Amino acid sequence: MSHHQLQETIEHFFAAGSSAADDSRAMQAFCALRDALETGAVRAASPDPHAPTGWRVNAWVKQGILLGFRLGALREWPVAGLSFIDKHTYPVRLFAPGDGVRIVPGGSSIRAGAYLARGVVCMPPMYINAGAYVDEGTMVDSHALVGSCAQIGKRVHLSAAAQIGGVLEPVNASPVIIEDDVLVGGNCGVYEGAIVRKGAVLAAGTVLTRGTPVFDVGKGEVLRATSEMPLIIPENAVVVPGARAVTKGKGQEWGLSLYAAVIVKYRDDKTDLSATLEDLLR
Repeated sequence: MSHHQLQETIEHFFAAGSSAADDSRAMQAFCALRDALETGAVRAASPDPHAPTGWRVNAWVKQGILLGFRLGALREWPVAGLSFIDKHTYPVRLFAPGDGVRIVPGGSSIRAGAYLARGVVCMPPMYINAGAYVDEGTMVDSHALVGSCAQIGKRVHLSAAAQIGGVLEPVNASPVIIEDDVLVGGNCGVYEGAIVRKGAVLAAGTVLTRGTPVFDVGKGEVLRATSEMPLIIPENAVVVPGARAVTKGKGQEWGLSLYAAVIVKYRDDKTDLSATLEDLLR
């Protein structure tokens, strides 16, 4: 069926609630959506120059992913001598050498419904959830997570223990988006629909959420999420974990500080994309 027909079918059965399980067409539609997600033909969010953030959320795709959980029944999945119990609609995704994806041995898992482009490298152990989109040449390092519906661009480096949160509900909420050529340092966390623009660098330990203020010391601005817009890290920004002083009450009396992210500089045309994080922070 066409994408338009698939969208209408998914929306119909999602609205039907639990009664969708009684109609075999619901499972057929979900399986078609899962296949389309795995080939990259559909995405939970798509680039859109006319959208305020530059991205369009495809709510119906997220509805379809949720529909798969409703339709699924618990099943045992024996993998490499281990036993896992999960919904039968979301098995482990398997790859072949012709897919051009490197999955290094050692306990990684990629769930059905995730898209991995050619040239993606997965270092163990790591996990990529259903609905995620990981584009060409990206490295997903050890202990990294790519959450459900997260969108990861080309040539991104997700360093060890980086956590890219998933945003599946509410269905109209923007997922976390990491654009092309971003370097995410070790133990970073990007959550709650934050958008990291092209070429940005997140130093190790940086955490970004809807409630995180980001202080741009060069431009003298404070970046925050609003009720209508997620937190957006500008293109080529170099962000480090910092602190801001508490200026009143007991917090001030005790000399306390709160976490804040700080933009200390911007990459320029002279900065090679393969430069190390340590070089960029000097």
